[in-house]
Amino acid sequence: MYQEIPCIKVNGEQAGCGMHEVIVEKPLSLFVNGRAVLTAVTSPSMIEEFVTGYLYTERIIRSPDDIESLQVRDADVRVITKDLVSTLGPKKTVLSGCGGSGSFLDFSALPEIQSDLCIPRDEIPAMVKVALESELHVKTGGIHVVGLIIDGELAAVVEDIGRHNALDKVVGSALLKKMDLSRSYIIISGRISSEMVRKCLVVNIPVIVSRGATTTFALEIAEKKGLTVIGFVRSTKMVIYTHPKRITGVPCNCIPEKKG
Repeated sequence: MYQEIPCIKVNGEQAGCGMHEVIVEKPLSLFVNGRAVLTAVTSPSMIEEFVTGYLYTERIIRSPDDIESLQVRDADVRVITKDLVSTLGPKKTVLSGCGGSGSFLDFSALPEIQSDLCIPRDEIPAMVKVALESELHVKTGGIHVVGLIIDGELAAVVEDIGRHNALDKVVGSALLKKMDLSRSYIIISGRISSEMVRKCLVVNIPVIVSRGATTTFALEIAEKKGLTVIGFVRSTKMVIYTHPKRITGVPCNCIPEKKG
């Protein structure tokens, strides 16, 4: 996941030769039924989970069982699906920084969250601390982390140079293990974007949590589709933007009902 690279380290008036850990990123080309559909710049780990999660969140498959075969060959992944005429859009390039060209967002096509999950307020900061303690991030400073929490337990932690890639890997891992995502929430190290919200809606993850910020478009989608969005989780502090009913111990009447 990282390489030690020779460098010159400067500290005040002192400078000298040294080594520094740098995160690895590699392009990955995905072919589905013989057609090139994606070039992703990603961390070279959990490739099967990433591909499975990506195909599911893009609605190319409805289940991991729809994959007839999946072969990884160096920088290429070739997938054959049981439905050889799966609907595919134009080829995408997904960059490591922000997800590149995201999916076309059609409100009417996005499912609403179906879940009765409730989370104790005090659990969230505790799980953020556990999920985002990444030794790799401490070493390199160049990695995103996504943690999956199910029934109050840390079910998975994934690291990747792109937060969208990391979420797809978490989703793929959960699907392959047949986990119930309606009982889960995710914790991410980066900004909550509209694309992260879209992926949560597709797989029915009812809550997304970050120690960072979100965007107005992400909140607009989340509000309409029943997703709880929580940002700026620091120590005992947090900001609950949408659907606070899923968090016990907080007033639910502080957020005005949206009109129109």
